[in-house]
Amino acid sequence: MKKFINFNLKPSTISFIEKNHFEVATPIQDAVIPYAIKQNDIIGISETGTGKTHAFLIPIMEMIDSSQNRVQAVIISPTRELAMQTYKFASKMKEVDEELSIYLSVGGKGKEMLNPDHQPNLVIGTPGRIKDLFLNEQFLRLDRGDLVVIDEADMIFELGFLEDVDAVISKMSKSTQLLAFSATIPQALKLFLRKYMKHPKMVHIEDHLSSKANVTNVLIPAKHLSYHEKLLQILSGFQPYVCLIFANTREEAEQTAEFLRNHQYKILELHGNLSARQRKNALKTLQSHEYSYIVATDIAARGLDIEGITHVVSLGFPMDLNFFIHRSGRTGRNKREGTCYTIYKAGDESSIKKLQVRGVKFHHMDIKNDKFYELKPIFYKRQSKDDELEKEISKSLQRKKKVVKPNHKKKQKETIQKLKQRKKRDIIRNEIKSAQKERAKSKQKRTAK
Repeated sequence: MKKFINFNLKPSTISFIEKNHFEVATPIQDAVIPYAIKQNDIIGISETGTGKTHAFLIPIMEMIDSSQNRVQAVIISPTRELAMQTYKFASKMKEVDEELSIYLSVGGKGKEMLNPDHQPNLVIGTPGRIKDLFLNEQFLRLDRGDLVVIDEADMIFELGFLEDVDAVISKMSKSTQLLAFSATIPQALKLFLRKYMKHPKMVHIEDHLSSKANVTNVLIPAKHLSYHEKLLQILSGFQPYVCLIFANTREEAEQTAEFLRNHQYKILELHGNLSARQRKNALKTLQSHEYSYIVATDIAARGLDIEGITHVVSLGFPMDLNFFIHRSGRTGRNKREGTCYTIYKAGDESSIKKLQVRGVKFHHMDIKNDKFYELKPIFYKRQSKDDELEKEISKSLQRKKKVVKPNHKKKQKETIQKLKQRKKRDIIRNEIKSAQKERAKSKQKRTAK
C-alpha cells in the first residue's frame, strides 16, 4: 500500500489527509484515488469499514476550487445518518480551506440556509432531498457539477431511491464524472450505472469478513424462548465495550430497545422509526461513547462508523445474507478480538448452511447461569444402528471385491443376507436378556415384600 505523499497531491489535500491522521492508504483508497483524480468513472466494491468514504473525499478535495461560485461535487447517500456522517468527515476540509462551502441536504434541514446566488462547492445529502432542491425548488444548481458520488449504491437501489438519483443525474452534464461505491452490484444497478458511466474502472476489494480469524461466530438456539428472553440471557454472559444488537425490522428494533430498558439496560436506538431530531441526536451520542448497547436495523447502521464494537448480537437472520456478513464484520476491527452471537430458531437451517458454504465457521453454544457452554455441532448427526450395519456391509463387500469369482453377485446377496440375519439375532438376544433382567427385578421386589 502507498503512502499518501506518493500520490502527488496538492498541498491542501495533503493537509486534509494530515488532519485525519492518515499516513498509508487502505486498499480501496490505493486503488481508487489515482483513477479518480484522472477523472475516470469508477465502480468501487468493498465492505463497510475499509476507508471508502475518504477514497472519494480525497479526490474531491483535490479537484475542488473554493473560489468558484458553483456546485462542483455531489455526494448522494441512502440515509440521513450516513449523509450526516459523511458531512462530518468532509467538514475537516473547511479546516484546511476556510472559503470552502459544504451544504448538507437531508430531510428536516431548512432551505433558508441556501442562497440561489451563492452556491455551495460540495453538496452531501439524500436522493429525495437533493432532487427536490435541484429540480423542484431550484435552490441548488447541480447542472454545472463536475463529479457525483453514489455512496452505498446497492442500498439506494434496495430502498427504492434509484429513480430520484436517475432524475438528478439525467439533468446534469454528460461529461460529469461518476463514482459509485457499493457492497454488492445487483443486476438492475448494473444497468443503471451502464446508462451513465463511460468505460468505468472496476475496483473490487475482496470480501473477507466471513472468514476473519479474530471474529468468533456463535450460534445460540432460542428453543422455547422468544428472541428477547434469549437475548437477556446472552447479555448477562459478557461485559462489552460496545454491543451492537441487530433486529430485522424497525418495529422489532423499537420493541427490543423498550424491552431492554425495562430490564435496566441503557440503550441507544438506530432505526427508521425515530424522528429526524432523535436520529440526529443518536448520531451525536454515538461519538461520545456514553452507551454500551445499541439496538439497530441493518439499514440504519449500514456504513456508519461506530468505534469499539466488541460484540454483535443478531436476533435471527436477515433475508439478505449479505447483511449478516456486514453485521459480523462490525466487530473484530483494527486487529481486535470480536464475537458475533446469532439467536436462531427452527427453520433457520437453510440460512446457516448457505453461510457455511460462504466460509462462515460457527460455534454452537448455549448459556446457563451466565456461562456459555459448547453444544454439539449444529448439524451433528448421531449414527443409528442401521448406519452401523450399512458400514459393516460396505466393509465386507470391499474386502471381497478384490478377487471377482463366478456368481459373485449371488454370493454378495448371500453375504448381505447373512449379516442382516446376524444383526436380527443380536437384536432378539438383547431383547430377551432385557426381558429376563426385568423379570428378575420383579421377582426380587415380590420376595422382598
